[in-house]
Amino acid sequence: MKQIKFCIVSIAALINVQTATAQTADEVVNKYVDALGGKEKLASLKTVRMEATMNANGADVDLTITKSNMIGQRIDIAVMGQNGYQIFTPTAGWSFMPFMGQTSPEAMKDDQVKSSSSVLDLQGNLFNYKEKGNTVELLGKEKVDSFDCYKLKATLKSGKIVTYFINTKSNHIVKSISTQNINGEEKEVTNGYSNYKATDNGFIFPYVGTNIQGEMNFTKIEANVPVDNKIFIAN
Repeated sequence: MKQIKFCIVSIAALINVQTATAQTADEVVNKYVDALGGKEKLASLKTVRMEATMNANGADVDLTITKSNMIGQRIDIAVMGQNGYQIFTPTAGWSFMPFMGQTSPEAMKDDQVKSSSSVLDLQGNLFNYKEKGNTVELLGKEKVDSFDCYKLKATLKSGKIVTYFINTKSNHIVKSISTQNINGEEKEVTNGYSNYKATDNGFIFPYVGTNIQGEMNFTKIEANVPVDNKIFIAN
């Protein structure tokens, strides 16, 4: 079951992609933002609710991910007939996973909260990155599967480093590499993103995400829906 927990923690990275051509780093970032609808459109994204399914080591997992920009993220997890959740806010995090033997919500350690703080930014680490205190460096080109990609190294204000691979034709992110705090250890996590589509109100997201555990398929994504921020408090 440790593999399932690893999978759940790495979801933050998978649902945080909309949050990222060869000329300069700024030109790469600008084209990426334009591919997501432009600065004005992306800046108007305030909340997201997503439904997804995946199979983790033989177990079917249903997920509902709810995010309010810079306020909180909640992942509701249904697996093996049991329901759990994971919550992050700017200052705290909680985990309740009965399928991992937990009988009540447990507070996350400060380093786990810090490591996952960037998932709260719905616009992503690349959008207005200078104003956020991040730096971005263009490292050239590299192939990802059959795609020619620009390789960007983003150093976040927190010190965390995320490497993005952006398709030179679509200007969408197809892969990211970052570190995640998993069970008290810093581990490198690689995620893939594909099948980009627009929501009913024109926000663009990848509807398929992959990591070492397998593939996560988003069956429904709604943007700028009402969210009660009380859900970001452990119960």
